[in-house]
Amino acid sequence: MAIIRKLNGIEPKIGKNCFIAENAAIIGDVVIGDDCSIWYGSVLRGDVNPIRVGNRVNIQDGAVLHTLHKRSVVEIGDDVSVGHNAIVHGAKVGNSVLVGMGSILMDNAVIPDNTIIAAGAVVLSNSTLEPGVYAGVPAKKVKEGSAQIAESALKNAQGYMMYKDWYLNSYEVVNDNSNEENPPKK
Repeated sequence: MAIIRKLNGIEPKIGKNCFIAENAAIIGDVVIGDDCSIWYGSVLRGDVNPIRVGNRVNIQDGAVLHTLHKRSVVEIGDDVSVGHNAIVHGAKVGNSVLVGMGSILMDNAVIPDNTIIAAGAVVLSNSTLEPGVYAGVPAKKVKEGSAQIAESALKNAQGYMMYKDWYLNSYEVVNDNSNEENPPKK
């Protein structure tokens, strides 16, 4: 069962047809749209400011979404992929965006629609990007925006829709290690 907690009287709201991994943590002022997937070990911590996630978004394994107290919020558009171990800290992300594995989006950064942030890139605080592909530390534009980039980001999100459906429709626990008669061997 996922870790979903009310904090300061605010309970997370999760849309329809979402897959939430059993060790994902969703806390406080978090609103998640429809058809989303929140994968293993990811944390959406809406304790100090709101986190808003659109429709058809995938927050991959180990990703963290958080904010600064009274100074930033997380807003994620539709058809977005937040890659494994990425950090979105108080940033605004448009529609059809791929946030690459291990990348970091700092407070008040604005990522426009149809953009790719490469794996390991760091988008600095208060950066407002234009559509395209960004890489490096700090992140710099390495490719102009195009229909091909937009399609690539969208296809990534669509692939995760398929994975989400696999987990919603055929996922079953084989051994949850709770059988006291046969505990796991040490």
